[in-house]
Amino acid sequence: MNRNFGPVGIIDIGSNSIRFVAYAGSERVPSTLFNEKVSAGLGRELATTGRLPDKAMDQAIAALARFRLLAREMKLKRLDVVATAAVRDASNGDEFLERARKVGIEPTVIAGEEEARLAALGVISAIPHARGVVADLGGGSLELTPVNGGQPGPGISLPLGVLRVGPEASAKQLTNFLRKNVPPAILAAAAERTLYLVGGSFRATVQLDQQSAGDPLHIVHGHAIDQARARELRQLVRAATPEEIKQRYGLSTTRANTLAAAAAVLDALFRVLEPTRAVASAYGLREGILYDHLTHDRQRQDPLLAAALEAGEKLGRFGDHGAELDSWIAPLFPDDDEAARRLRLASCLLADVGWEAHPDFRALWAVDMGVHGNWVGIDAEGRTIIGRTLWAAFGGEGSFSPELADLVDARVLDHAGQWGAALRLAQRLSGGTEKLLSRSAVSLDEGELVLHLKKKDAALYSDAVGRRHRQLAALMGASPRLEIG
Repeated sequence: MNRNFGPVGIIDIGSNSIRFVAYAGSERVPSTLFNEKVSAGLGRELATTGRLPDKAMDQAIAALARFRLLAREMKLKRLDVVATAAVRDASNGDEFLERARKVGIEPTVIAGEEEARLAALGVISAIPHARGVVADLGGGSLELTPVNGGQPGPGISLPLGVLRVGPEASAKQLTNFLRKNVPPAILAAAAERTLYLVGGSFRATVQLDQQSAGDPLHIVHGHAIDQARARELRQLVRAATPEEIKQRYGLSTTRANTLAAAAAVLDALFRVLEPTRAVASAYGLREGILYDHLTHDRQRQDPLLAAALEAGEKLGRFGDHGAELDSWIAPLFPDDDEAARRLRLASCLLADVGWEAHPDFRALWAVDMGVHGNWVGIDAEGRTIIGRTLWAAFGGEGSFSPELADLVDARVLDHAGQWGAALRLAQRLSGGTEKLLSRSAVSLDEGELVLHLKKKDAALYSDAVGRRHRQLAALMGASPRLEIG
């Protein structure tokens, strides 16, 4: 994995906002160095005048001039500048492009089908096994793209952005439009599968769902909504003003103003495409551009494991050896399925992230990293399982967060606690070093949890190691046994 990636940047000139993001870190799952948005509203008059408003253009050009200076001082290795529906469709789009060139920015105006493809690649980057249809809702357009097997199919772009349909959008009219314009291939790809939601207005809809339902984990990525809930949210939005929504649920003014349109579009998509659920993606067009630059081998890397490995290497004491930790504890958990093994490995890669924290708060620090880390390729349940594992690995006492624990079956959390206790034993035994760990082993043998040490390493079995050996054995309903030889 390339960990000398970047810095690179993307300027996304959208219908609602102009955004500049700089990235570095891991090439597969880049970290955000800088992120700034200017809500210029270039596309707010497209439906009525077909033009970009002069004031919006002035604001956008000022933002581009600033972003160019920032990009130059950041010494970016690459800067991609893309313009989407507003510039693409406006009668004065060429005038805007000429003004952008004068401040040193050369935008690429991408076609609707290319916008659809890149948004779908963003979802695939974050959710490699995505199967269904990606719906990217912007200010000026709605892109729909089938995804399956890590590949996007031919997508379409429709003039149904939130600025175009407006706050008084009729779900019935939107439904009729979609029925006439969505091709059979996309209908077939969506039916009884997942609709993946991309775009700030859809993310705001998900945030509204989380806030109004008292969700304990306010992380948008991976959050699911079914059709009944989508209709409830639409009714909630219609019963309140944007200002009330903003004050009650903490959404920005821009997003509160577009919620009615987004909720109407989502309702219509459920009616026409008939997916089983809609799932929010934190990744979209910009991340799709980054993903499109990767080699095939890098694209195939698991995004969760790639990000956990990077965090483990940065924050570990002696370099990350999470894979070795996972191999060491694996004999104790032979019945773990593929999904469990993946979360277990991610937890092992993060098994040393809290050592710099104050000793009294290491468990909380580690849990916060596991639960609230900038991960993709994982849902709320997976985050909670990793958090529970790290809580035990760092010696957390008392019950795990009751709010988060409600998200996962108690037996699954108990199993994650066993993973954590096994990691705690491994780290204490080896001092967090790989070589000493590799000269030892653990196994389950007829009701005994056996710790195997070589004679030359017998001194490693201290009182503290013995105590953790006994604790793990008790959690697993076994008796501890030390075997030296």
